[in-house]
Order: sequence, then structure tokens, then C-alpha cells
Amino acid sequence: MKRQLLKFLLCGAFFVPLTFMGCSDDDNKETPAPEPAEERWITVAGALMGTEPGDGNGGTVVYSVSTADAKNPDKSISVYDDGFAVKSNRTARLQSSEDGNTLFNIAYTGDNGGEFSRYKVNGGGSFTQEDVTVNISQYASTSPRWVKLFDGDKTGIAVNVANIAANNASTGTTPNDAFKYFRGTATVLALNLQDVLISGYKQYQIPLTAEEELLGHAIFRLDAPVLNKAQNKLIIGTWMQKRNPATGLTESSFTRLGSKAVIVDYPSLENPKVITSTVGFGDNSGYRSFNSFLATDGNIYQATQRDSKGSHILKINQSNEYDNSYVFSLDAALGVKDVYVDCWRYAGEGIAYALYTHDGTNQGYVARLDLNAKTATKVDLPYDADLDFGQYQGILVSGDEVFIAVTPVGKDGNIYVINRKTGAVTKGAKLVNKAGNHYIGIF
Repeated sequence: MKRQLLKFLLCGAFFVPLTFMGCSDDDNKETPAPEPAEERWITVAGALMGTEPGDGNGGTVVYSVSTADAKNPDKSISVYDDGFAVKSNRTARLQSSEDGNTLFNIAYTGDNGGEFSRYKVNGGGSFTQEDVTVNISQYASTSPRWVKLFDGDKTGIAVNVANIAANNASTGTTPNDAFKYFRGTATVLALNLQDVLISGYKQYQIPLTAEEELLGHAIFRLDAPVLNKAQNKLIIGTWMQKRNPATGLTESSFTRLGSKAVIVDYPSLENPKVITSTVGFGDNSGYRSFNSFLATDGNIYQATQRDSKGSHILKINQSNEYDNSYVFSLDAALGVKDVYVDCWRYAGEGIAYALYTHDGTNQGYVARLDLNAKTATKVDLPYDADLDFGQYQGILVSGDEVFIAVTPVGKDGNIYVINRKTGAVTKGAKLVNKAGNHYIGIF
């Protein structure tokens, strides 16, 4: 869907690309206004209940509307009645093209887990699956974690860690066991989104320091890669784990290391290197959405989860190292305890929006973040105890507007549109819900 372009008659139809030729005063014509930007589809995604309300394990459905309809509070959208089911045994991991006309999906678990699909967005519940497929499961498992790079819809990066084990055949307490580490095999895979083919992949073990590994620390999961400004490095978020060196059993409670990210060369995907923050003490893999962003200032900003000191926004400089002089505690900025970032999105010019919980509850809130001033303000919305952003995937940024789906589990809600410059909030279309379900993103 595209808005019909306006046609301008300029001085006898004489046109120079990118420049309008001025007319003489005798023509008595005003300089024409700039052409309007093309409108895009707004696709809303909903997660179906599996066995428990809000678990999202019953699959994913999508429905698209015009931008005008998305902003219209008199418009009702019922994705569960009128939507299209995308391929996925559980919650699909969706990405959209920059113009909103294409959806990308890699099925998560099940018989078709790891299968990439591309859909043309036609409006409403009409999505045409294009006759292109590739399956990455043999490299990155049937449950791959992936994101689309911000490179003009060219590349998706899938990552995985598998088969975590000790360096020796068994673990024990005797010196003869010579335990040194637990490590898994990491996969980093590049997917060409246009030609629909695997353009490269690498597999390797990623060591921590010898001291950290002797204590049983290991990288449990990789996720949310982002391309740096020079476009020669990928920064990949990590989810850390600790196992008992004597028994091999996972420890649920442990003293966390500083937040870590993995840097690999791009596009070769070689030479993995671990960098460590001394500001954050949580994971930075996110869950089912982007978790690191290249900002206007050329640096990368990254959110933490499961942080023993509450979520932080961390800064990675253009030398691809953590800037430990940058301290942005969301607990301190919001004046609450134990902030946990479920999903967030950079909106431009130092402004971002975060979906978060605090004080150990599942109730979600929305905050406006100023990365330069290191301030955070809760957005004034109709909050509900059943509002849970735990599986949220897609915050859409289109120009100066930020689109967020706000629906408590099993209850109706709305699209909200926030102006990133002013912070002004506008209620958009109604989102019709069903028992146990919730909306998980806008693309």
C-alpha cells in the first residue's frame, strides 16, 4: 500500500532531480510543498495462549492496517478473529522490512523450527508467503534466536549456544578430574534476506577468563546482535549461567559477573572476543526483541536483564569496548527497585522507549529514556495489573512516531502513538483481545 504521489507542474514541467527549478515572478506560482512521505502498513501481532494465560505458546497471528487506521481510536482490530497465522509452533520471532511491506519470520520449535519465511503484507489478514524458503536448524537448532540488522533489510543474524559441557569427561571433586571450564558450541549465522540463503556461518567455543571458568561460569545463550557504526563488528548479547564444578548442576543463585558481550568480525563472523562491563551485572541478551541499538552518536546502547542491581543501559563505544564512565541505572532514574527491561527501542536523537517491570512483579510499564541526560520518565498510560510485556517483540518507530500495543492479558487495549520529540501520547486503534491472549508487538 502506497500513498499516491502528488504530481507538480513546474515551469512547463521542467524538472531537475532533487531540485525544483524556480519560476519567474511573472508566472505568479508558489513553490510547491515537499512530496509527502510514503505511508506504510502497520502490522499488529498477537500471541495465542498455550496452557496458561499469557504464555504465548499457542502460536502467533498478525493483522495489518493503514497508518491512519492504526492512529484512529474509533478503529477496532481483532487479530484473533481476522488475522493470519504465521508459521511457528510457539511464539514466532517476527521482523519487518523498513517500509512495512514485508514480514520475515523464523519458526520457533516444532517440526518446522528453524524454517525462514517471508510474507508480503497485503492489508488486513492477507499475507502472501513468498515462494522462498531456507532452514537453518542444522546450524542454529530448531529454536534459533535472531534479529534483522539495520542494514537496509539485507541481513539477518541467527545465534545459538548448544551442548554445554565440562572440558573433562566427568565432573568430580578429586584433583585428577582437572576441571577447567564449562563451554558450549556457539553458532553465528548470517542470512541473506533478499536472496534467501545462508551467506555464512561460524561455530566455535567462546572462553571466559580462566578464573571465571574455574568457578563454573559459562555463556548459556547468545541473542540480539547489532552492527557497529563502522559495520565491521557485530556486538552480540549474552545470557550467563553458572554450574557447580563438582556436580555439573546449574546453580539458580550465584554472584553475577559484570555484564558481557561477544564481539565478532563482520562479515567474516570470525575472532570472537568477550568484553565486560563493570557498570552492569546482568544479562544483555534480551528475550524476543532487539536489545542493543546503534545510536545517533555512533555508540551502541544495551539494556540489561536479571541485573543484581536493577536494569542498566550500558554504553559500548566506537572502539567496541564498554564505556564504564557511562552510568545509567533505571532504578535510580525511575525511583523504583529491581527494574527489569522486557523490551526497548531506540527512537532517535538520544531518545528511547522501554517496557519494564519493577519490584519483582510482572506488571508492565512504559518509560521514556533520554540516553544523553540519563533520565527516565514513566509514560502516562492506563496501566493494569494484568499488563505483561514479558513476551513483547516489536516497538515500531516510524519517523517521529513510536507505536506500542498496550493490552493486558485477556483484556482489550489500544495502540498508543508517542511523539519521540515531545513525548505527547495519542490513543490509537482499539485492540480486541480474547481470554488468555495478549498483543506482543507492532511492526
